[in-house]
Amino acid sequence: MTQQVLYGTIISKEGITIETRTGFLISQIKQVQGRVFQRLLAECGVEEFNGPQGNLLYLLWQADSVPIADLVKRSGLAKNTLTAMLARMETAGLVTRTPGSGDRRQVIIHLTPKARGLEGKYHQVSQQMNCLFYQGMSQEDAQTLDGLLDRVLANLEAQEKKIKLKKREDG
Repeated sequence: MTQQVLYGTIISKEGITIETRTGFLISQIKQVQGRVFQRLLAECGVEEFNGPQGNLLYLLWQADSVPIADLVKRSGLAKNTLTAMLARMETAGLVTRTPGSGDRRQVIIHLTPKARGLEGKYHQVSQQMNCLFYQGMSQEDAQTLDGLLDRVLANLEAQEKKIKLKKREDG
């Protein structure tokens, strides 16, 4: 079934119109989950970082001592946004920055022992969030939801690449 999407409305090849709220719902979910996550962190005794900083810490717990350029790619954040967040995290004693050994212009981000010590509490809160996300859903429902969201993300990332390519070609 080929679909044409206009302003939150999907018009199928068969001419059936379905109103959608996906973008609105994703935005609302992001806002509410951020507030809930922050509250759960506080209840768990974690006040050293906020939710968005926790996302960066999560990436660094997966692979420490990485160039900022890698974090830009993995986080999806703009370099200037990431740099400002890392500055606040450095002030809080969560990360350090060092010049790259081969290229002094490259900046490498390292976790501090303080940040490593918070990983367990972060994972505890993340598990609580997962339980909230999938409350009342079967495992099949949860997998379907994740698969659909992966497709939405892939669609948006593909469009973003097209925009960047066009921008390079035009400018």
